[in-house]
Amino acid sequence: MAAIDLSSRMSLLKPDGSGAFASASFDRLSSVGSVTELFHAPSGWAAFTNKHRIAPVRSMKVTKKSETRRVASHNGPLTADKIEYPFDIESDGHPLGQMRVRPNALRKTKIVCTIGPSTSSSEMIWKLAESGMNVARLNMSHGDHSSHQKTIDLVKEYNAQFPDKVVAIMLDTKGPEVRSGDVPQPITLKEGQQFNFTIRRGVSTEDTVSVNYDDFVNDVEVGDILLVDGGMMSLAVKEKTADVVKCVVVDGGELKSRRHLNVRGKSANLPSITDKDWEDIKFGVDNQVDFYAVSFVKDAKVVHELKDYLKSSNADIHVIVKIESADSIPNLQSIISASDGAMVARGDLGAELPIEDVPLLQEDIIRRCHSMQKPVIVATNMLESMIDHPTPTRAEVSDIAIAVREGADAVMLSGETAHGKYPLKAVKVMHTVALRTESSLSTSIAPPAKSSAHNSHMGEMFAFHATTMANTLNTPIIVFTRTGSMAILLSHYRPSSTIFAFTNDERIKQRLALYHGVLPIHMQFSDDAEETFSRAIELLLEKGLIKEEQYVTLVQSGAQPIWRRESTHHIQVRQVQG
Repeated sequence: MAAIDLSSRMSLLKPDGSGAFASASFDRLSSVGSVTELFHAPSGWAAFTNKHRIAPVRSMKVTKKSETRRVASHNGPLTADKIEYPFDIESDGHPLGQMRVRPNALRKTKIVCTIGPSTSSSEMIWKLAESGMNVARLNMSHGDHSSHQKTIDLVKEYNAQFPDKVVAIMLDTKGPEVRSGDVPQPITLKEGQQFNFTIRRGVSTEDTVSVNYDDFVNDVEVGDILLVDGGMMSLAVKEKTADVVKCVVVDGGELKSRRHLNVRGKSANLPSITDKDWEDIKFGVDNQVDFYAVSFVKDAKVVHELKDYLKSSNADIHVIVKIESADSIPNLQSIISASDGAMVARGDLGAELPIEDVPLLQEDIIRRCHSMQKPVIVATNMLESMIDHPTPTRAEVSDIAIAVREGADAVMLSGETAHGKYPLKAVKVMHTVALRTESSLSTSIAPPAKSSAHNSHMGEMFAFHATTMANTLNTPIIVFTRTGSMAILLSHYRPSSTIFAFTNDERIKQRLALYHGVLPIHMQFSDDAEETFSRAIELLLEKGLIKEEQYVTLVQSGAQPIWRRESTHHIQVRQVQG
């Protein structure tokens, strides 16, 4: 069979100069030729396939519902004993239960797991990774540097074992949280009773507790609605003095120590990065974490400040902004533009803004990130009931499915894996719901808009055409990258199959773990392109990620040329040979 090669000149390549297609022999790949104007004329594509007798890629048979399947995750096989599916992936409009099976059914939406007391052991880190965790989140609101150091060391130990498996590390800053003070025992708040918050430290009585923020009285106005613990309780502000805010309880409950306080529609006048956060950020630099998730970002200035610090520290760490504050909404475009990605932190977002606005904001933030080719994470309460129960609610399952359908790069577990009773089950539920939802999504892509930067536009064009070719022939994509740029562009176009991103840089491998549909693999490149291609195919065959006789799409493009001149770009379709 022939290999299809699309050049940057969009002309029919004749490598031997005589008009005949040159062929190269190597162990696992068959060479074919080149094609021109493949995507612009359907008749041209039909003529080409007829001329070269390109065989259609057939679907595998549907797995019967009674059969037991081993479902693969991006980090290895899912360790559940039995998970039954009537499908593997992609429906293409078929009715439920009659899904068309695709060869490499790997989950594309990534899973972020918060590590805490329930999961901080070596055994649990390993099990989380094998069950589907792609990113380990360190929540700096809890624990100390010693406990987080242990997690970092365990994750790095896991990563060192495998070229084709990886768990990235995300350090999530505490941020400027306003919290109530310590209470000896929970205080019961009843509807209609008066209750007070004071900026005096150490106060804890039946009707008054301290707040850890000195300007709390100045930030709050009479008539404001004060939400406690993300809205579990609410109070209306009736009066204030120099150091006390007097309220009436609207929705009661039990007030425990150090509960988070929000004012509906307002953000506290606190810096986004506190002194504690800077200490934690330095800890992250020392340990070479992959991402910072920065809490309560209100404007782009704080992102630039952090990036300047990282540049001065020679630290290659990406900044994910957490959208969770009312003040951030008017500045969404500039905040996301300045960042390397965003997180929809729905807990505080729903406390500071009307809760009915949260779904619309989630969709808007995902759309903005997608338009800027930046990863986006949907977080908070995704499987909250599984903290205490072994099965999720139907609403939670739908919530995950909506995030996947809207195009999130990742979904996140917080308390479910940090201190929940069923952390592994929560990951497996998220894995299976995401995989099932992805199977129903259509593959429709639009060509990139013209860019003022020619080189950037050229890369986007090739990512678009590589995705179109891979979707047309139902092939996975294999890309070789030093910087990750082409793998990220390909992820943006959401190809229907997996993007196998080979890189010779461990840091790039770890960073790509967050991106939708990308399975990063570390491999040293040789000076010979065909030798490197062959080794990559051998590794994928060995891991069971592709099969003999299967077609694959190879992409050579991106910011740093590998085995090619800077002015050329290549897309090839090759058949894996036994």
